[in-house]
Amino acid sequence: MSDTAVTPKDLETLRQWDTPTICNALEVTNPERRAMGFTIEHLQVLDPSLKPIVGYARTAMYRSFTASAEDPAKVKARRAAYYEYVAADPGPTVSIIQDLDPNPGFGAFWGEVNTAIHKGLGCLGCVTNGSFRDLPDCAPGFQILGGKVGPSHANGHIVDFGSEVNIVGMAVNHGDIIHADCHGAVVVPLDAVKKIPAAVDLLVRREAVILEVARADDFNIDKLKKAMADSAEIH
Repeated sequence: MSDTAVTPKDLETLRQWDTPTICNALEVTNPERRAMGFTIEHLQVLDPSLKPIVGYARTAMYRSFTASAEDPAKVKARRAAYYEYVAADPGPTVSIIQDLDPNPGFGAFWGEVNTAIHKGLGCLGCVTNGSFRDLPDCAPGFQILGGKVGPSHANGHIVDFGSEVNIVGMAVNHGDIIHADCHGAVVVPLDAVKKIPAAVDLLVRREAVILEVARADDFNIDKLKKAMADSAEIH
């Protein structure tokens, strides 16, 4: 799912705000998504200092607890096809991998090698309920939001790619726009991308009225009530 009306500049614009701000803006632009489309459990973050990542989802499913029963050549070919899928336009991309094992993260897909490969293919990072490893050796600037950190890749293999996945409550389809940072991740509807800057501006102006009085030395409940009323009148 791509939209030629959404440009790389539009996606880069969204990177100036953290993911909670994007979620707030979506409550204005797409109120029907107030309680959906974002991760709802804590995810480990490889590098909390990195800017948010914003890109088109490349989805996949993964297992590692037991070895694949398929022919090894077929498993290898699927891995290669997955990499071709990640490299395909439009970009930049974000890899969204659902670990299907009963104990997600038994074996890590992400580490030194896969972060280097994905970064080289134009992928900004990943969101997964699975695990990751090689923390000091992962590709610089590549972000990971994962379920846990672990030492082994065990019997890791890609099961499928391009289909809908669910990462701790966030349903993602191929081509969805993903915004993610140290707080978690959210799907940004295509029709919201160009509306978000104005929505953020509105929310910032509304919050500023309340924050100004809340941070003042003479703050009290009456001033709060007035500020909340004044804030609601800003459009």
